[in-house]
Amino acid sequence: MRLLGGYHHGVRTRDLGLLLGMAGMGVGALMFAHGNRFGRKQLTLDRVRLNLPLWPFEKNGFTIAVLADFHVMDTESADFAAKAIAMALTEKPDMVVLPGDLVQSWNPTIPRLIGDVLLPLREMNGNVVAVPGNHDYKYGPADPLEVICETAGVKLLRNESWSHRGVRWVGVDSYCAGVSDSQRAMQAGPKYDPIEPTIVLWHEPDTVDILPDGAALQVSGHSHGGQFILPFGITPKRTYMGRKYYSGFYPNAKTPLYVSRGIGTTFLPSRFQCPPEVSLLTLYHSSTV
Repeated sequence: MRLLGGYHHGVRTRDLGLLLGMAGMGVGALMFAHGNRFGRKQLTLDRVRLNLPLWPFEKNGFTIAVLADFHVMDTESADFAAKAIAMALTEKPDMVVLPGDLVQSWNPTIPRLIGDVLLPLREMNGNVVAVPGNHDYKYGPADPLEVICETAGVKLLRNESWSHRGVRWVGVDSYCAGVSDSQRAMQAGPKYDPIEPTIVLWHEPDTVDILPDGAALQVSGHSHGGQFILPFGITPKRTYMGRKYYSGFYPNAKTPLYVSRGIGTTFLPSRFQCPPEVSLLTLYHSSTV
């Protein structure tokens, strides 16, 4: 009788496990469906104040709109990226930065699509800077971005620096694509200049741990904020070089770091409790009240 009871208990346990597994799959399917239909389209404007030790008092209130990870691949994603740009331009920031993954991958239709998306940035009168991300090297080099960005009035930096608006902008090419050279990019100017602070754009956020010293801020994308945030803040989807730092402001990183949740999606066209964002950063010296 004990053996028979144990057998039935085992069956019940297996049945319960199967039911729980099926329930989990059902919940996952509902989350994906909701995120596909609604979550990935709920574009937010996040206004964030960053207090930075190496930011000069004289530049307090400097504003940067961050537009990361467009992942343009078709007319729908292009229209959504254009919507994000329009939202940023309405805020009239001092600068707009594009920290990579402008496209999902290259094919013959993409140059025109992304070119049309970026054209409204001409309104910024040259106050836009960008770097490539790993997807900008998918199925081809990122070279088409050179002409596309120039036409739109966007300064594309690939392991180089650019002094503009009293800031030294350092753009490091994609780490995951194997083309980054942060030493070369940072050596283009002084390690620290109290008059002309340095802001680094590097697509992959975890690179902040290997960035040479001297920058006031690093701005990244790549992680999409995890794309899915489950109860208790669990983010199961982490990406290479975007696992440690994946969303928001990290003031205690080796260099203060801001990671955008980005505009588009990758792998799955869905977001759950992790809406796409246009970030409006306002920079202050850390001791400013």
